[in-house]
Amino acid sequence: MPAPAKDISEYLAYLLAAANRQMRIGLAQSIAAEEVTEEHWRILQVLADEQGRAMGDLAEMVLLNHPALTKNIDKLVSRGLVQRAADPADSRRVLVYISDLGLETVARLRKSVDAHHDVIEGALGPRKTLQLKKLLETFIDECEPG
Repeated sequence: MPAPAKDISEYLAYLLAAANRQMRIGLAQSIAAEEVTEEHWRILQVLADEQGRAMGDLAEMVLLNHPALTKNIDKLVSRGLVQRAADPADSRRVLVYISDLGLETVARLRKSVDAHHDVIEGALGPRKTLQLKKLLETFIDECEPG
């Protein structure tokens, strides 16, 4: 006789997906006024250090594949939030930089994102929030695919 089927909520994969969905919905609501997506926020947040990034490095940092990053960068360029420029060290490479308008936008976004995170921390409490962050960091570091 086969073992009884597990309820889907017993699987870590399901719980992580459900938590991710809930986080994305809340984040999308918090940044909607700026008419940007979560992906745009991640790109702008990374570029806010004004270092400029090669597309490959940026894709890895913001958790997007290259075609998705290119599409998002095109949208941000058209809005004047980022710009592309040739790498001074290697003219074959393109670097992406945040613009002054992008810096102003990311500053406003940071307030909205921080407020969203404050709500989550208020629900979980600071200790559990820190524990969750550490658990997720360990999961990311220790449970790489492959």
